[in-house]
Amino acid sequence: MALSTSRAINHIMKPLSAAVCATRRLLSDSTATITVETSLPFTSHNVDPPSRSVETSPKELMTFFKDMTEMRRMEIAADSLYKAKLIRGFCHLYDGQEAVAVGMEAAITKKDCIITAYRDHCIFLGRGGTLVESFAELMGRRDGCSRGKGGSMHFYKKESGFYGGHGIVGAQVPLGIGLAFAQKYKKEDYVTFAMYGDGAANQGQLFEALNMAALWDLPAILVCENNHYGMGTAEWRAAKSPAYYKRGDYVPGLRVDGMDVFAVKQACAFAKQHALKNGPIILEMDTYRYHGHSMSDPGSTYRTRDEISGVRQERDPVERIRSLILAHNIATEAELKDIEKENRKVVDEAIAKAKESPMPDPSELFTNVYVKGFGVEAYGADRKELRATLP
Repeated sequence: MALSTSRAINHIMKPLSAAVCATRRLLSDSTATITVETSLPFTSHNVDPPSRSVETSPKELMTFFKDMTEMRRMEIAADSLYKAKLIRGFCHLYDGQEAVAVGMEAAITKKDCIITAYRDHCIFLGRGGTLVESFAELMGRRDGCSRGKGGSMHFYKKESGFYGGHGIVGAQVPLGIGLAFAQKYKKEDYVTFAMYGDGAANQGQLFEALNMAALWDLPAILVCENNHYGMGTAEWRAAKSPAYYKRGDYVPGLRVDGMDVFAVKQACAFAKQHALKNGPIILEMDTYRYHGHSMSDPGSTYRTRDEISGVRQERDPVERIRSLILAHNIATEAELKDIEKENRKVVDEAIAKAKESPMPDPSELFTNVYVKGFGVEAYGADRKELRATLP
């Protein structure tokens, strides 16, 4: 009500405005059930699709907004750091695809495993990683999640079930099937999400791994993040059948609106239950990246700027959540702007702290090559100090 009151009588309405704001803040922490419908129906292959009705709460909506805006701010900041030459090497940004990371995390636990390719920053953050660890790793500092030795493509957080961060296209999928094999071998009620892009979907090793997963009924969920461009190649130029959710043939699949966090949440919860009972399933997330493939790719030579702006206007995952929050009167536009401002501050502080972290010692170049206690370890930049340990 205070928002529609003119400035002239704002002082009269101030106590009531405060009460309204307090009610909103209380509501934003509420776990009361809100039922929303996914933006698009699921398209299924060899399985009945889940319901489009998804339960959420004001608290979850606000958490989704905060997490996704923080992820986006982190990636925009990474862009600036790369252009300032504080981040070197490869760097693949995730802005536009945040709903996949956030929705998936909302449906599972940290005991479930995730393994992905090189567009991994936001997956790491969703698994409980910190901004300082992220920026320190991006800048090759000792406080990074991989001690500054992995860089952008090799984020890692084993204690939270995040197994990377892999630079070889498609190679993470067989590893993910191995994680699922271990879960079944140990009789655990957890699953593994093996993520890959549409560019990796044509890899032979993916089909070999999928065959084993199906043969042994492993609790594996293959997640194809289809952002429609493998590097600079449109999917229709690289795949005769771009219906990736059908690629498993004998393995069921779902096509999901990957720009809708609730569709992702619903699909991942459904897939987890399916995988625990019946074995592998494929989820194709229809999503979109705003940046180019990597920082060396302007992202505008193989697609038009109108295409990119059109997706931003019509399908942006952050704006969808913003609209839901405003529609349910959970927070005001000004309050959401404050959250975004706070995220900018938190990101800037994390960058400043990451910059204070020292570079790894040169001797660290030769550590973590072999399993601890085995093989040869070399010390010093001149590699003259060697220690050999045989089993």
